[in-house]
Amino acid sequence: MSAAGWTVRATGPRALVQDLGRPGLAHLGVGRSGAADRRAHRLGQRLLRNDETAASIEVTFGGFEAEVGADVLVAVTGAPAVVTVDGAPVGYAAPVRVPAGSVLAVGVPERGLRTYVSVRGGFAVDPVLGSRATDLLSGVGPPPLAEGDVLPIGAAPTDFPYLDVAPVPAPPDDVVLRVAPGPRLDWLADPGELWTEWTVSGRSDRVGLRLEGRTLRRVAERERDELPSEGVVRGSIQVPPGGEPVLFLADHPVTGGYPVAGVVLDADTDLAAQARPGQRVRLVRA
Repeated sequence: MSAAGWTVRATGPRALVQDLGRPGLAHLGVGRSGAADRRAHRLGQRLLRNDETAASIEVTFGGFEAEVGADVLVAVTGAPAVVTVDGAPVGYAAPVRVPAGSVLAVGVPERGLRTYVSVRGGFAVDPVLGSRATDLLSGVGPPPLAEGDVLPIGAAPTDFPYLDVAPVPAPPDDVVLRVAPGPRLDWLADPGELWTEWTVSGRSDRVGLRLEGRTLRRVAERERDELPSEGVVRGSIQVPPGGEPVLFLADHPVTGGYPVAGVVLDADTDLAAQARPGQRVRLVRA
């Protein structure tokens, strides 16, 4: 482990340490959590030749700054934003050398919501239950980053980093998510109303994307029924009594008591994690 870490100078709305989470513990009541946009996290690690399980910093809507304690290679992925080192713009989705004592800053993204800062060697904060992911729902893992925090850096891998030649897809203006029918779709009076266009609510977070625009009604014989708790996965679309669906994201609970009307295909949940409040999301039947 490197003795010279990063000192956080600003976090923006929220900055969290994330990796690929802690799978296999749902039977103990512990959700997986991890990076909300796993594709962006994995790209950052691949560019630096880290193992994909290394930890990155998930920056929500920019505003992150840190002083770098030693010469490092950095890659910034996810929602595209202006990244600077001591005020000078540097590359996006590519390995960038940052000298010791410099300040790296991430601006507000042009589109999308979450930007990922990866460092060669990974951020080596203490793991909890085998992962360095911050789970906001349960409180498991390191706390959200705060000004003055010092983040240690792990040992650099022996392989050389490289530059991907494939284009890096940016988060789209209009998000289209493929949705398979859920186990409780028959609870809806008009199931077809699920597959339509919605607006992302400002009450959304890493637990779930709250969707607005209409209310989904239950069939008459189910209006007063309650469900026992049953397991849910990332991408589940749960319909609470108010009728506005919630699309579960990285920090979702392991069980729920409301009907799951649909499930977003796992590959599309990374797109959902980049949707901003007020943005349109179209659900299409898978």
